[in-house]
Amino acid sequence: MKRDFNTWMLFLIFGMPVLFLAFIAGLYFIPCGLNNDCSQATLPGVIHTPVPTIIPATMVAPEPGEAAVGSGCSVSARTLLQAWASSGSPDVGPFEFIDASGTVCTATYADVSRLFSEANLWYPGALACITCHHSNLSAASAQLDLSAYAGMAAGSRRATAGALGNDILGAGEWDSSILNRQLFVLKVMPFGRPPGLVSEEGPTILAGKPK
Repeated sequence: MKRDFNTWMLFLIFGMPVLFLAFIAGLYFIPCGLNNDCSQATLPGVIHTPVPTIIPATMVAPEPGEAAVGSGCSVSARTLLQAWASSGSPDVGPFEFIDASGTVCTATYADVSRLFSEANLWYPGALACITCHHSNLSAASAQLDLSAYAGMAAGSRRATAGALGNDILGAGEWDSSILNRQLFVLKVMPFGRPPGLVSEEGPTILAGKPK
């Protein structure tokens, strides 16, 4: 019994390191072969999927301030807002403007509202105007709601939701309007506007359609 015990102890002491080294050698030589650069390796071939998983981009990236996609007349924010305000700022009915190519086009307030409701439009990273100018007048900047036509027509610095404030559209006189002064004269809006990054005419969008 004692001899058997000694035999097993000797086997464990001298045999386990040998088995460990054989295991490590097997991890390397079995997949890589008998050289040290794996040139004799017998690895499975690479299987390619029949359909590419990444589709190459085909669209040209728009410059900051330009419209990315859509259909309609190409027009600057200043031209579109001026035409809308000078036409009496209609809510539903169409108004006319001349686009960048000289074509007479028609648009509605829905086209104008994009200038206030879309983020990243005035410059990359720009918040939508309605982020700060919303229907909660107690928290809205300048107590102005640009999220709906009624709020825009009611003006700024309103005491309550039912009250009228300062006319931001200049009563049809665009050059004297608060909106024109803030966006294109003083150039302080949209909030956080980087100096020199936004065009003098504001972003160019696709709006309306040829008349």
